[in-house]
Amino acid sequence: MSINLPLISVNGILDSAISPLDRGFSYGDGVFETCRYSRGTIPLWSYHRERLSRSAERLKIPLNESLLAQYLDAMLAYLRNANIAHSVVKIILTRGVGGRGYRLPDQIVPTYCIGIFPCTPLQTEQYRNGVAVRICDLRLSQAPALAGMKHLNRLEHILARAEWQDEFAEGLLLDAQGRVVEATVSNLFVVKNNQLYTPDLSAAGVAGVMRRTITEKLAPALGLACQIVNMELDFVRGADEIFLCNSVYGIWPVNMLVDDRQSVTATLTSYSSHQITRTLQQQLAHLLGE
Repeated sequence: MSINLPLISVNGILDSAISPLDRGFSYGDGVFETCRYSRGTIPLWSYHRERLSRSAERLKIPLNESLLAQYLDAMLAYLRNANIAHSVVKIILTRGVGGRGYRLPDQIVPTYCIGIFPCTPLQTEQYRNGVAVRICDLRLSQAPALAGMKHLNRLEHILARAEWQDEFAEGLLLDAQGRVVEATVSNLFVVKNNQLYTPDLSAAGVAGVMRRTITEKLAPALGLACQIVNMELDFVRGADEIFLCNSVYGIWPVNMLVDDRQSVTATLTSYSSHQITRTLQQQLAHLLGE
């Protein structure tokens, strides 16, 4: 059996459409998960499911996990039957169709949209050889009520990504106080003195599934301590190693951090050591079965 990707289902119906009255379309009223599928399963699904469930609860969207599992299993069956080894599975949950205005509908019928997209193997050029990263001019707003979630409004990240073309792989985002929060589609880790550090995300940013995997599984397995801290830019510049991560591409070593913002004199920081990063990559490949 062969299938053409992307493959999209809405409420379990292939090639269906979302209503223009859907609150996800109208207001960004919903959340999403972007998962890596590998050889028959979504290896980190338990973390994705937990975050989706917590986010839905925070937003007061009644998630039916049994119904979601039914829709998801049907989509994954297409991948297994087509012998597709790797893909990206994106799950979008919205509050469903509603009228005008911000008041919550009296009856909420969520929309479940699942998309399957092509995906490269874990061992990409960026994974093997490392990446160059810049610091974005855009400053992230603080919004504790939404912090940690992958909600549907990603306008700040879209504007940040518009600051460069393809000369950099990623861009670091700071908050209004100048503290490092995350990258546009990634979380950040700093290695200093054989210890891991990652930014506090209680006021802004997305608490990524790969970030959690590293802090709860990979780092403890290697005996590495990990601290969540308010992270200043100078702390990042003085690191022994830094790396980026997300649940689709895994872990990318950072070779170079470029600060070419309009408000500062351009600087470049190089990182030549990737010892701990490489060890974490090996652990991750084993966990994902790749």
